[in-house]
Amino acid sequence: MPLTKLQFKPGIDREATAYSNEGGWRECDKVRFRFGFPEKIGGWTKYTSSTYQGTARDLHPWVALDGSKYLGVGTHLKYYIVEGGSLFDITPIRATQVAGSSAVLFAATNGSTTVTVTDTGHAAGTGDFVTFSGATSLGGTVTATVLNAEYQITRLTSTTYTITLAAAANGSDTGNGGANVQAQYQTSVGLDTQVGGTGWGAGAWSGTTETALETQLNEALDDNETAVDVDDETGITTTGDIILVDSELMTVTSTTDDNTLTVARGASGTTAATHSDNTRVFLVKGNTSSDADYVGWGQASALTTETTLRTWSHDNFGEDLLINVRDGGIFYWDRSDGLNTRATALNAEGGATATPTIAKQIMVSDQGHIIAFGCDTEADPGTQDPLIIRTSSNTSVAASLTKWQVEDTETAQELRLASGSTIVAAIKTKTLILVISDNAAYSMTYQGGTSPYLLQSLSESISITSPKAAIAVGDAVFWMGRDSFYLFDGNVRQMPCTLHDYVFTDFNDEQNEKIAAGHNSSFGEVWWFYPSKNSTTIDRYIIYNYQQQIWYYGTLSRTAWVDRGVHRNPIAAHTDGYLYYHEDGFDDGSTTPASAITANIESSQIDMGDGEQFTLVRRLIPDITFRDSENTAPSVNFTVKVRNFPGANFLETVSGSTAQSATTPVEQYTNQTHLRLRGRSFALRVESTDKGVGWRLGATRLDIRPDGRR
Repeated sequence: MPLTKLQFKPGIDREATAYSNEGGWRECDKVRFRFGFPEKIGGWTKYTSSTYQGTARDLHPWVALDGSKYLGVGTHLKYYIVEGGSLFDITPIRATQVAGSSAVLFAATNGSTTVTVTDTGHAAGTGDFVTFSGATSLGGTVTATVLNAEYQITRLTSTTYTITLAAAANGSDTGNGGANVQAQYQTSVGLDTQVGGTGWGAGAWSGTTETALETQLNEALDDNETAVDVDDETGITTTGDIILVDSELMTVTSTTDDNTLTVARGASGTTAATHSDNTRVFLVKGNTSSDADYVGWGQASALTTETTLRTWSHDNFGEDLLINVRDGGIFYWDRSDGLNTRATALNAEGGATATPTIAKQIMVSDQGHIIAFGCDTEADPGTQDPLIIRTSSNTSVAASLTKWQVEDTETAQELRLASGSTIVAAIKTKTLILVISDNAAYSMTYQGGTSPYLLQSLSESISITSPKAAIAVGDAVFWMGRDSFYLFDGNVRQMPCTLHDYVFTDFNDEQNEKIAAGHNSSFGEVWWFYPSKNSTTIDRYIIYNYQQQIWYYGTLSRTAWVDRGVHRNPIAAHTDGYLYYHEDGFDDGSTTPASAITANIESSQIDMGDGEQFTLVRRLIPDITFRDSENTAPSVNFTVKVRNFPGANFLETVSGSTAQSATTPVEQYTNQTHLRLRGRSFALRVESTDKGVGWRLGATRLDIRPDGRR
């Protein structure tokens, strides 16, 4: 009987059942399709030589006038510029305690690494960063060199906070540090994990600082109640919840039982500690960096609150950089000042007029306007309107930075969306800017004159998961909604997706703002990285190949992605704190030495006739190329599985390794693999687990024979 050539439809289909998707692929990981055939994706190698602090959620590449290549990196703790693989911290300074204006004092205890800092005007939050200069020695081993550095703030009150040294003091000292200490406070940090949910009944407190909160909570407790016994409570907090232990904000990292939980100091967390019975513990529902609502542990509240992640938007202004922390300030970094200088507030630039001070996103248009989305209005500075769009003038380079006042002689403009409650994302294409609110999409097109931009409604009753869930590809925009994928190509429409239920039924909607979209132009792919239902961090991806109009998926932890162009390869941010070049080799460069990437793909069931006939599988004739493999003897495993009914387990599986057997101009590899499997239907699986292996599958053939009905 002649051999049967296996020709599968490209892409992965999980909408149909495995049996009804006969002739298609069902599962894959670390595999893409090219020209309709599956192949292993490329590997990754480290781009940065050191780690950044926080979780990176935004990347922006650009080139300076002298050809220097830069990459902006926004994390929930800091903002960096990367040049040549090295990180430079340009995070803006929120406030500076000038030497001599008010006492900044340090107190150390012998044998402790904790130093208490007194600064009556610090206005900092837990997790913020402070840099000291001008301090003298303290507590024996705590020298001036040790003190004059950057520290992350932990426990605090309105007038004091603590920092942690690398080594313990060998002497006690209080109220010291010198008369000329200067403290620079970095722009406040944000959350790395969304916090939200519904409280437990009636009664909630609000406050702007932990001190105010603690005071209100204490007043709400009975005079004789000095602690909450965790053992008496049910529904202990889950991983990722933010709690208050005494005066210190912490993140729950795990729970053991009803009276023990492990937490990490600060909203981001660095040092773990365990707190059990008789510790005052309160569940926090809200954002401690602004007015928020807080719910006491075991106290009742009917209030539902949410807090958002800290994300950045950024764009280069010539060779300089503009950055904006979402729902925060707009800042400017002047490249001529050097990589060791920090960004400064845009409204502090000389000649600044009516400059927005708060925004959800910023962008530089192709016409030279700086555009602020969801910002404060000219008439009411400092009060954010989440639907307002403002542009600077573009009559000169200086005007683009500083002139935001609407007047007849300039081109500054103020617009407002008519639908939705907030602007979520704005995406620049070749011909227009697509503005997406929480329920509508608008086009923003340039028409010239003193009112240069025109807003037009495109669609309503749409959704978008996060500010980073949309990506432009030429004149098109792809984005991930709450329960659908969308495409704008002149019209807004939902995209049919063969992985729809697979993604949206196993998706952690409580962490939706972590969704990150990326473009891999070399392969015609749009990637979305997202957290699965039981994960609070990104652990999966889904890919739409717009050239072949197919979908595939896999597992990978990446929090931000930028396409090749300025840099030779795509660059992505890993949760380990490094940036990685992608499509570089075939291995996982996050380990030392690099380790193998396991890649696999498996077909849906194939039967003989209508599945009434038994099938005997005798031989497998592989068709595969190992082109560009770095392994001198690359191989993959072919596995054939059989079963008798669609809902039954697989009865038998047989695997055979296909390895390259010679290095010649024409690849030579295993001629055939002998099998002996009997069942009503079968599936084919291809998998590689070795280092340095790249492969592309062709049209594998099987020796399949009918084997009766019994």
